[in-house]
Amino acid sequence: MDTFYYFDTTISKKISPIGKNIKKLRKQKGLSQDQLSKLADISYNTVIKLESGGIANLSINTLQRLAKSLDFSVDKLLK
Repeated sequence: MDTFYYFDTTISKKISPIGKNIKKLRKQKGLSQDQLSKLADISYNTVIKLESGGIANLSINTLQRLAKSLDFSVDKLLK
């Protein structure tokens, strides 16, 4: 009999405060992840990974694009 092991890697990911803030603001503005990615001119996968904890550190350029798209300051995204 074969034994199969399943590891859920999403459990170990810790979502950064930036990711949480971006998701919260995106939802408040009624934007989908796809819409935000287009507004910020970043990849859809970047938005998904950021909000789910797959990206811990962002470039300042990406952070500025997201902040501008959400009409929010970079400072407040970091808190």
